Amino acid sequence: MEKDRILYPCYFNAALERRQGRRVPLGLAQKGVTMQDLERALKRAGIRFRIEPGSHPSYWYRRDGRAVIAWSESKETLLRRVAAALEPKK
Repeated sequence: MEKDRILYPCYFNAALERRQGRRVPLGLAQKGVTMQDLERALKRAGIRFRIEPGSHPSYWYRRDGRAVIAWSESKETLLRRVAAALEPKK
């Protein structure tokens, strides 16, 4: 059964510590991940998603947006797949 999984750009931000909201290992994270970066990664990974306005509860003032994905596997699997599809920052 698919459940809606919500992803925020901060989950992939190497500039953040785990306690600040990063959800992927530093080796998969990148500095300054934006919603546009996250969108491109989801498209590259072939994952269907929708973008909604909103913000991570810890960063309520940023209004970065969020991606909502219908996903049947674990959220950890989803996070790693998206992180692997992020384009390297130049």
